[in-house]
This record gives sequence, structure tokens and C-alpha cells, in this order.
Amino acid sequence: MATILEAKKITKKFLYPQELIILNAIDFTLDEGKTCAIVGKSGEGKSTLLHILGTIDTPTTGDVSLFGVDAKKQNREKLRNQHLGFVFQAFHLLEDATAIENVLMPARIGRNSIAKNSKHYRHAQSLLEQVGLSERMYYHTDKLSGGEKQRICLARALINDPEIIFADEPTGNLDHITAELVINTLFSLVRKNNKAMVLVTHSYELAKQCDQIVYLENGHLSLLERH
Repeated sequence: MATILEAKKITKKFLYPQELIILNAIDFTLDEGKTCAIVGKSGEGKSTLLHILGTIDTPTTGDVSLFGVDAKKQNREKLRNQHLGFVFQAFHLLEDATAIENVLMPARIGRNSIAKNSKHYRHAQSLLEQVGLSERMYYHTDKLSGGEKQRICLARALINDPEIIFADEPTGNLDHITAELVINTLFSLVRKNNKAMVLVTHSYELAKQCDQIVYLENGHLSLLERH
């Protein structure tokens, strides 16, 4: 099984107002089709690590390789658009656009055809059906609930058929029942489409659904055994 994401000796320092080491010489690997949860207390740097792994942020020192190539040698914007999908706690949706228009946004940014009956348009329709929103496809997102908005985000993350999904506390703004629905949908999509995933969560119960769990504390990452 091929390793598609590898980080070596990742360090992240903040110098103001005083030097603070958030991540300290972290190593991380992810194989294709596998899921990994990053857990830990608030403020330990879980989101910072995810952003570095997803090339949204850069480490102070250390290297990240995606698909066998150093991220510094790749066009990071193109890499994120074509090969990585993101789901955040905040929805980052265009509220005056419809559900399907939001799902299609990464395809539009990638300069793909999103005309009706195009490959990406049909894919967006299929993804919205998979997340249970076929009847909300043409609703403007400002008319939808939080759970529906997050399911649009799941579909949007998969529109360009990325190899890796990065999910950062994707249910943080949702009530318990809605959160469970969204998480079940997320894992169903990831497994059905054979995607790898890095999931940041504070919930150990949620983390146990992943193939691997790592714990971040005091800047160091350790592998957790299941109980």
C-alpha cells in the first residue's frame, strides 16, 4: 500500500509575543485509502498540524511530501484544488448561491466545465444525493440548516475526486444528533469512494472510527492504542 502523505521533523514556532513551540519535530505518514484521527486537548496545535499537512500553512522547519513529491516543489493551490479536499468547522459557503453551485465551486476554480450535463455537474448531483440532499439541490444555502450546510461541505470536498480529505472538527458547530448524521455521512463517503482522511477531533469515540489514532500533546505526536 502506497504512502501518499509523509511529514518529517515538522516544527512550528511562533515568536510573538514570546517564543512558543507548537509542534516539535513531528513525523507523520498516511497510506492511500486509510483514515487517521488527530486527538488532543484544545490549544495543542491539532488544527495547525492539519493545515501544514494540507499545505494551507507551512512549517517553521521540516518537510511535507504528498504523493511522493516535496510540497515545496509543487503548485500548492493546484495541489489543494485537484488532489485534496477540506471540511472545516465553519462552512465557508456562498449563502446567496444554491447547494449545487457551492458544491461545484472547486471545479469552477479548477476551470472545469460545470455546465448542466457536464461530468462535474452530474458528479455534484450524485454527491448531493449521497449526502441526502437531492431535494435541496437548488435551494440557496441561507435557507438550509447547519447540518444540511455541513453535508454540502462534504459533497464540495469530494467534487474534484481528491485522494485525501482533511476534516477539522467538522461537527463542532452542530448539535449531537445532527453531528452524528454528518459524521456517519462523512465516513460513508470516504469509504465508498476509497479516500484517505485526516480528521481532527476532540472526541475519542469519533476517533475510534478511524484506522489509526494519534495524540498530540506538548508539541509531540504519539500513536494511541485502542481500548
